[in-house]
Amino acid sequence: MKFNADSKGRFVAGDRAFPCAIGKGGMVAAQDKREGDGASPLGAWPLRRVLYRPDRGPAPRTALPVSPIAPDDGWCDDPAHPDYNRPVKRPFDASHEALWREDGLYDLVVVLGHNDDPPAAPLGSAIFLHLAKPDYAPTEGCIALARPDLEAVLALAAPGDVLIIEA
Repeated sequence: MKFNADSKGRFVAGDRAFPCAIGKGGMVAAQDKREGDGASPLGAWPLRRVLYRPDRGPAPRTALPVSPIAPDDGWCDDPAHPDYNRPVKRPFDASHEALWREDGLYDLVVVLGHNDDPPAAPLGSAIFLHLAKPDYAPTEGCIALARPDLEAVLALAAPGDVLIIEA
């Protein structure tokens, strides 16, 4: 199945459409994506796996691989580090994002196959499909949905599915 997110803040899954948040830097061609630019990369990105925070809810219903997030989980965003755009354990000696967040945005996360096979610095890291803020404020480059909408998408998702980010 193909899922689509566009620059108008609309996410389409089959015959359903949901509001979504996109990167604060707008959208950018994948080859122009740079670490820290806040842009969502245009293209088709495989849905790799789902991470969830087990203290804030059960594992979602999905055919995708699912793993719990632990308090020491992070994601390297340092282009100079060999673990760039890879999961890491905290504490970590290079720049990284904590996956165990207080704001709830990463309580449910789909890891997208952007710049991961293999990662190339500095073409962007940690491009996820995750939970949106209540006002759908822009992300740091990810796509974000309300929890019920992301859960509905995950119920439809299967290995091999892609998220198409388009202008």
